[in-house]
Amino acid sequence: MPRETKAPEAEAPEIKASETQTVPPAALDRTAPAASGPGDRGDQAAIARLRTAGLRRTLGVTAVRVALVAAWLGSWELAARSWIDPFYYSMPSKIWERLVQWFTEGTSQGSIWEQISVTLQEAVAGFALGAAGGVVLGIVLGRSRFLAEVCAPFIKAVNAIPRIILASLFIIWFGLGMQSKIATAFVLVFFAVFFNAFQGAREVDRNLVNNARILGAGRFQVLWTIVVPSATSWILASLHSAFGFAIIGAVVGEYTGADRGLGLLINHSQGTFDAAGIYAGMIIITMLALLAEYLLTLLEGRLLRWRPAASGHDVQI
Repeated sequence: MPRETKAPEAEAPEIKASETQTVPPAALDRTAPAASGPGDRGDQAAIARLRTAGLRRTLGVTAVRVALVAAWLGSWELAARSWIDPFYYSMPSKIWERLVQWFTEGTSQGSIWEQISVTLQEAVAGFALGAAGGVVLGIVLGRSRFLAEVCAPFIKAVNAIPRIILASLFIIWFGLGMQSKIATAFVLVFFAVFFNAFQGAREVDRNLVNNARILGAGRFQVLWTIVVPSATSWILASLHSAFGFAIIGAVVGEYTGADRGLGLLINHSQGTFDAAGIYAGMIIITMLALLAEYLLTLLEGRLLRWRPAASGHDVQI
């Protein structure tokens, strides 16, 4: 019989020192950041180019704006010194002198800061009350067809009354204090917010409301979780112009009759044929409105974080 032979056992290969490879510590550490590849460097370069292009565009827009303002003021100053009467049309240099005088020496009615404070208090109070009333009533009538049909003619009739007439009535009812100006600002703000809130409440998707009710949501839950968020965009859009209406209401009320405020200051400038004083008051009111617009824009950005970002080519005004 042939002798059986056993296969030799496989021996572990001997690893020579020259054949060993050094493993970098980063390969052993799973938490170490991976080396950036060509794709990552390309993305970073694209982001850098976009940022540079955005910065150039911002600088270009700012430069054009400054150039337009400088050209407008320069042409106005030149025209006032050459062929138009500065007594009626004033000039930028005189307006600047009037502003410096008001903020350093005061006005004929007292400190300029006191006049600004009074007008701002009246506008803010009227804005808050008018916005709250407009939102509540707009959403309630927007969700109740019966109430909307009942109240529609009355709301349209009150909205058709000229505001200057209401300001005169408020002076008789509430006197020359802040209450009459707050009431005038309230009327202007209320209708501006009400119609937007009403339309926003009516534009809610009915399928979404029906699905929520099928899932067991009550009337208040539907109102708070669906209707109000859906109408938020409409409401915030109206608030941007509503604060301007609040300042207009306060100034109109002061112009009709008051003992303090920017409206009284402008009225006094008109009575003394001080065109520079009228323009100076307009500039202060414009700056207050722009500051309020900036704060409302920040508030809108915080409240509408859930909304998808708009296209970068859209211009917001």
